Amino acid sequence: MNTHRLTLPVSEADISAIRAGDIVYLSGDIVVTIGLPTHQRMIDYAEQGKPLPIDIRGGAFLHLSSYNRESNTPSGYEALYMNPTTSTRYDALMPSLIRAYGLRIVGGKGGLGEESVAAMRETGCIYLSFLGGGCTLLARAIQEVVSVHWEDYISQFRLVTLRVKDLGPATVGIDAHGNSLYRQLRDDAKRRLPTILDELNRDRERALR
Repeated sequence: MNTHRLTLPVSEADISAIRAGDIVYLSGDIVVTIGLPTHQRMIDYAEQGKPLPIDIRGGAFLHLSSYNRESNTPSGYEALYMNPTTSTRYDALMPSLIRAYGLRIVGGKGGLGEESVAAMRETGCIYLSFLGGGCTLLARAIQEVVSVHWEDYISQFRLVTLRVKDLGPATVGIDAHGNSLYRQLRDDAKRRLPTILDELNRDRERALR
């Protein structure tokens, strides 16, 4: 297991050197949202050939919830917190997003499915798993709100760019070579299941004697 401190934007070579199970800290500008409608709008823009209000190509797009209140700052907003949400909620949309925008880093918690893994392998992208409930730790990394777009959505659904320093630690759950800790855990559980069921049946039989 290696630790990587990445400054965004990152190159394909930077991502290629990272392996599932490694630890990553991010510095630079990240884009966050937890809105399903936001994901769909981004796909619609790509299909229609419309540019997004920010350039996320080759960047970091993360399933991090962030509430941003209005303030006297250059962006007009101040971020109060940042916390990961479950990425599997967006699994049907992520392969299209990853391919359309050539994303280098995606993340949240809970991982992504095999279709997303395939898209990540095609584009050279990794998935970062952030600590669930790690709001206080993660929020310390926020330096400023760079921009807020699509304000017709509630705060957490907007397309928000945050500038962060040493955001992490995040575990590489899926690397750009198709290796997935989630697949490994699932396969291991399937392999162990017959033995576990046999042990339970023996315990039950002993209890009935």
